[in-house]
Amino acid sequence: MTGRAIAPRVPAGVKRERFLVFGAPNIGEAEIHEVIDSLRSGWIGTGPKVARFEEQFRCYVGARHAVAVNSCTAALHLALVVSGIGPGDEVITTSLTFAATANAIIHSGATPVLVDCDVATGLIDPERVAAAVTPRTRAIMPVHLHGRPCDMDALLAVAGRHGLLVIEDAAHAVETAYHGRKVGTIGHLTCFSFYVTKNITTGEGGMVTTEDPALARQLKTYALHGMTSDAWKRFSASGYRHYDVAYPGFKYNMTDVQAAIGQHQLAKVDGWLARREAIWRRYGEAFGDLPLGLPAPDEPDIVHARHLYAIRVDAARVGCARDEFMQRLHDLGIGTGVHYRPVHGHSYYRERFGYRDEDFPAATRFGDETLSLPLSSGLADADVADVIRAVRHACGV
Repeated sequence: MTGRAIAPRVPAGVKRERFLVFGAPNIGEAEIHEVIDSLRSGWIGTGPKVARFEEQFRCYVGARHAVAVNSCTAALHLALVVSGIGPGDEVITTSLTFAATANAIIHSGATPVLVDCDVATGLIDPERVAAAVTPRTRAIMPVHLHGRPCDMDALLAVAGRHGLLVIEDAAHAVETAYHGRKVGTIGHLTCFSFYVTKNITTGEGGMVTTEDPALARQLKTYALHGMTSDAWKRFSASGYRHYDVAYPGFKYNMTDVQAAIGQHQLAKVDGWLARREAIWRRYGEAFGDLPLGLPAPDEPDIVHARHLYAIRVDAARVGCARDEFMQRLHDLGIGTGVHYRPVHGHSYYRERFGYRDEDFPAATRFGDETLSLPLSSGLADADVADVIRAVRHACGV
């Protein structure tokens, strides 16, 4: 097939009048009022609301410790730093992820070792992880892609055989559970994202959970310049407290303005998951007769966070490639996303490490075929109906 495929003629009522933005946040009045309260209080940096949000998140996940930071990228970097991972070390992760996963490994001084994914789910392949272990391997970094948990039993078994750490990238997985255990309580450290498109947001933000109190203390200290006292404690009404710099830390702290949003978002997380579950089912029912690849069925005894509903567009079956299909939806007023163009496909990693598409056939195919449809908890039934009509029309139905 050469050139742009001819899109089906658009009948009346299929194109939206107002463009449906992909991943728009669901922000309510409670979040807005809490932010205003923070601005009026004077605590707009790291303060008591961050501490409250950390405790709320810790309780929700069931972890012993939760440390808030300003992004999931910062969370991943800090998790590696406090684990003592650095130059000369290797960390195994998947190629089918956002570049931040691999970038955090690079920033720690270690080398990312990419492996291919499972062809059905897009999740990291434990057998390939096992084959990639070398004497320099220090950690495995699985990614719970789209909200679906990785095969943690298999990965923990590999880690146990070789004495490796498991640092989970749970950017998509706030609500995710695996065999009765919440993600955030399984690996040694788990990193979450509250970016604007995530299931709960603080605008920008992240969290690290761990069962290890020593790691939690280091995380908190490293996140704010290596200082031993938080700013809000130093300047609180109880009197000024001098600080000591224990480590050469970073400026990774979350602010009270961010936490003001997050604490109200977290309170609504389970209701929002139920809403996305309903949308997920509607999509599955509406697209079952189309020549599209739909998300794999859920494995037994897991909770899927329903962060992304990704369909796969095989040009031979659909009649056009993924990018053309996205353009058809865009022309009909429906925004979409790509999650993800694999890490090995980006120029930096290809040039530095010599990665080739043929080394990662499953991830390469996912990266070429996958697009994500709107799945926000804020979607109205009419919005969902518009997405369904547009997808069916783009398929020529």
